[in-house]
Amino acid sequence: MARCAFLGLGGMGFPMAGHLAAKGHDVVVYNRTAAKSEAWVGQHGGRAAPTPARAAEGAEFVFACVGNDDDLRSVTTGAEGAFPAMAEGAVFVDHTTASAEAARELYAAAETFDFIDAPVSGGQAGAENGALTVMCGGDAAPYARVEPVIAAFAKSCRLMGASGAGQLTKMVNQICIAGLLQGLAEGMNFSAKAGLDGAAVLDVISKGAAGSWQLENRGATMLQDQFDFGFAVDWMRKDLGICLAEANANGAQLPLKAMIDQYYKEVQAMGGGRWDTSSLMRRLTRA
Repeated sequence: MARCAFLGLGGMGFPMAGHLAAKGHDVVVYNRTAAKSEAWVGQHGGRAAPTPARAAEGAEFVFACVGNDDDLRSVTTGAEGAFPAMAEGAVFVDHTTASAEAARELYAAAETFDFIDAPVSGGQAGAENGALTVMCGGDAAPYARVEPVIAAFAKSCRLMGASGAGQLTKMVNQICIAGLLQGLAEGMNFSAKAGLDGAAVLDVISKGAAGSWQLENRGATMLQDQFDFGFAVDWMRKDLGICLAEANANGAQLPLKAMIDQYYKEVQAMGGGRWDTSSLMRRLTRA
């Protein structure tokens, strides 16, 4: 079993680190709020460290799942960050949804060890169930070493290309999800305006070409005006901002995503920053 560190114990990181411990790995955790680390140790065993650097000492694999580029730089190259403490030949695996620019920057900074950008999809439920999809960027040899460890919390893991490719793939994921959710919200709102039985409509179209994970898992709760679970609007806006910035740099056109980003801005103005992303429906029903 491997010596691991896990930095960041939010809604995703807490269960991900738990799966590593459950598989028998030796896990040291760090969280900015120490009480969260203590709670994790109380539930899963292992040890808590007071800083990212202390957590990384002697670890073969250091995992991180934090909020954004700035948070990632803080736990890697910031004061008491993990990078100076990384063992030679170790692998740092970043599960944060961050920019490809940050991934390439940290890959270049990892001179005596390896860096893999490895954002995830599947949400908190996927993290809790150990069924995440992981998309990776970096070098093949360190990826091959860490893939069996990532399997503790993933149902699928794939190396997509050089450094940054994992983050770019996650951008595609978010681009597609936002479009699906907006389409589903419009369809369900249209269904209500037309006087149809929304539940019956969902049941029928789920068996045809309109079927999707979002329809199966969010359609019914959208009809019930329930948006207190899942991936938050605030985080989706962060992710769409990364997508739009990358598109501006590479020349891709994302007109629909720019529009949906503004729709999510309206949801935030309604007080829905922590509602899940299917709350695009509420923007239509309360118009």
